[in-house]
Amino acid sequence: GYGATALNMKRDPLKLKSADTEFPLTLGRDVSGVVMECGLSVSYFKPGDEVWAAIPPWKQGTLSEFVVASGNEVSFKPKCLSHTEAASLPYVGLTAWSAVNQVGGLNRSNCSGKRVLILGASGGVGTFAVQLVKAWGAHVTAVCSHDASTLMKKLGADDVIDYKSGNLEEQLKTLPLFDFILDNVGGSTEKWALDLLKKWSGATYVTLVTPFLINMDKLGVADGMLQTGVTVGSKTVKHLFKGVHYRWAFFVPSGPSLDEIAELVDSGKIQPVIDQVFSFSEVPKAFLKLEGGHARGKTVIDVISKK
Repeated sequence: GYGATALNMKRDPLKLKSADTEFPLTLGRDVSGVVMECGLSVSYFKPGDEVWAAIPPWKQGTLSEFVVASGNEVSFKPKCLSHTEAASLPYVGLTAWSAVNQVGGLNRSNCSGKRVLILGASGGVGTFAVQLVKAWGAHVTAVCSHDASTLMKKLGADDVIDYKSGNLEEQLKTLPLFDFILDNVGGSTEKWALDLLKKWSGATYVTLVTPFLINMDKLGVADGMLQTGVTVGSKTVKHLFKGVHYRWAFFVPSGPSLDEIAELVDSGKIQPVIDQVFSFSEVPKAFLKLEGGHARGKTVIDVISKK
């Protein structure tokens, strides 16, 4: 039921339908496949086009043979990837893009030489973010467990810190200060991570771990939004007085952003990191694997292979 209050409001803002409209719920956010049909106002795509997309969480998901998406959520699949490879990128790619580019303000022209710290670097969003800021010329410090360090080096990370080998905060304090921090971990890291930023230089901390959905579940829509606004507002102001920017980021579905990501993929600057591929009949196994944590990149479901 996590997030149900917010997602049901988005599905049915005027509460026109009964409360049980969300079930049965199809899981899955990413999709790569072939266009079967287009609505009358869709002009960019035609049946037969190979496309990829990340479907927003208030819509039915992608673990199915047919998926409905809005034209502005879809983009042409990178030519150099198979559908299985392409299906691993849109959701994590757009989440990282939202955090780094739209919220964090980093881009191709201003990122060169900046020091970037990525906490939780070996998961789906982390592996994408490392490659993205690296492609834009940043110096990247990746925090992950020791067994992911080879992968991090392969993706271009300059420094790799093992969070299990001693006190992480102390290890990071020995390094020069950072211009940008992306936090995929949350929890206690927020208490000390902002001290690692360069003060009064526009340095920014962006976290993807926010209480937004939990607040709305607990307190209802109006009070939940109010509580969330107060929390982010007070934290932003508090850190602004210390000379650093504090921000929250969320996944945003966007075909145009996927177009830019596809360019980076086709030019060889970003590659998919796939941990394991399961057939459609093995979906329960795939979720058990995800619940175990410690993924190295993404888990993909091949819906059409008849294993």
